[in-house]
Amino acid sequence: MSYLYVGLGGGLGAILRFALSSIEVRSSFPLMTFLINLTGAILIGIIAGAASQSQLSGNLLLFLKTGLCGGYTTFSTFSLESLTLLEKGKYGVGGVYMLLSLVLCLAGVFLGKKIAGALL
Repeated sequence: MSYLYVGLGGGLGAILRFALSSIEVRSSFPLMTFLINLTGAILIGIIAGAASQSQLSGNLLLFLKTGLCGGYTTFSTFSLESLTLLEKGKYGVGGVYMLLSLVLCLAGVFLGKKIAGALL
């Protein structure tokens, strides 16, 4: 049943992301992606804050955090995990996680594009 909640939330999040990213903005800055990531981070923060203050069901959290926010933007999960590490005083681990995520994921996209270019 957990998979159903994640899947439903993820589908809704992906639809929202697609709808917002379809809005055309004349700018060289990827504004809509930035706004999606920012609003996703705010949304997962609200959900995490609400979960810590009240009894939200596990299924609702799966729908909202893992599903909706995960489908909307995985950056929200990265942001929550980074903040959680910092709040727990794990500054070294948090810093390394953030730095490695940024650098290695950018490198991964670059490498993936090179591999695709070589194969296609």
